[in-house]
Amino acid sequence: MEVLMVTCLLALFYGLSSLLKIVLRMRDQACYLLAYECYMPTDDMMISTDSCVKIVTRNKNLGLEEFRFLLKTTVNSGIGEETYCPKNIIEGREDDATLVDELLEMDEVIFDTLDKLFAKFSAISPSQIDILVVNVSMFSPAPSLTSRIVNRYKMREDIKTFNLSGMGCSASLIAIDVVQNLFKSYKNVNAIVVSTESISPHWYCGKEKSMMLTNCLFRSGGCSMLFTNNRDLKHQAKLKLNHLVRIHTGSSDEAYNCCIQVEDESGYKGFRLTKYLVKAASEGFTMNLQVLLPKVLPLREILRYLVVSKLKSAKSQKLKADEGVGLNLKTGIEHFCIHPGGRAVIDGIGKSLGLTDYDVEPSRMALHRFGNTSAAGFWYALGYMEAKKRLKKGNKILMSGFGAGFKCNNIVWEVLKDLDDANVWKDCIDSYPPNTLVNPFVEKYSWIDDEILNFVRFDFSQLAT
Repeated sequence: MEVLMVTCLLALFYGLSSLLKIVLRMRDQACYLLAYECYMPTDDMMISTDSCVKIVTRNKNLGLEEFRFLLKTTVNSGIGEETYCPKNIIEGREDDATLVDELLEMDEVIFDTLDKLFAKFSAISPSQIDILVVNVSMFSPAPSLTSRIVNRYKMREDIKTFNLSGMGCSASLIAIDVVQNLFKSYKNVNAIVVSTESISPHWYCGKEKSMMLTNCLFRSGGCSMLFTNNRDLKHQAKLKLNHLVRIHTGSSDEAYNCCIQVEDESGYKGFRLTKYLVKAASEGFTMNLQVLLPKVLPLREILRYLVVSKLKSAKSQKLKADEGVGLNLKTGIEHFCIHPGGRAVIDGIGKSLGLTDYDVEPSRMALHRFGNTSAAGFWYALGYMEAKKRLKKGNKILMSGFGAGFKCNNIVWEVLKDLDDANVWKDCIDSYPPNTLVNPFVEKYSWIDDEILNFVRFDFSQLAT
């Protein structure tokens, strides 16, 4: 009897000690966002309606049909008049960018945001950074961009560096996943993620419509983020990473090819976006939510959804949309940070999730003010929420994004304290949202759709003069 009791006590002790180890390990694996800094380009990089027209009309490959397509696309893009392009494009050298142009573009974004990040969170210096992850899809020089940063800030010899390329618009979430997994192996360490994109050498100069879309959407931007798993710094953190789910559907040929870098028939390099893009995004997003939502929504909401779905199946008839068959994400998530890749993407996801105009406003405004800044876009939208003082302690934020390949990545953050830093929005937040998002192109250049132009020769080089 005594032997049995001792055995039971030992088993209980072993079980409790194992549980304690698991709890302590989970505590050490937390991922906190301490600070982030978005890039604000200089005024000489701004693209107004007229300057945009000048850039477009320099392309002698375009004709009336292409100009009409560009007008329609730009008007419906959701982009405003205060987005930015690299200086070589502003200066008229979009078809022959040099390596110097590419490095200058990266240096301005990366070093500006990092300088401000270290100044904002002065408790951690460059020498205290243990992990550095840089994601730039379209530019991978040697030495790497991470080495360029290590050299500039004289970081330690034992720093762990990772350079990600080709990951597309959701690359910053992938970079954060790299950091999160490294945090499982190293205690009390600090990490930096730098997200931006190389635009200067990738302006499409051909006339294929499916490749001209990127010129209408992609603009200069970037963001640097500071993370830690040191619990002693938790009280200084802005956000805590609760969940991260990645889905990759590249095994499907259609998904793989729906967003791909190619050369057109004339040899011009660019990004081709096919009609399958919407389907690939929808399928990837659905797969991702099937994994994510059971982790973030309360049990009562999941049970409600299962009961209603069962009743629907039993009745063998479709219920109307307004009967609330879908899951109510707002039972577990207060804010939605959809990647500002384009108006159609934002509106499509918003509709599929049953979101209101208020919910998608940050993404729409980030797109309008800064354009599609690729992997950095999430952070301009998050900055908008913070500048509007929407983020309160305990709130949950869903970040959703897509990337070439085809990838769908989602992150759920928990807000650790009330946030109100105006950051990159400080000079314009009071004017947002604007009264209208109608692009000035409508008023200035709608005449290009006049049918009379079908019967006359027109010198489009004079369009912007």
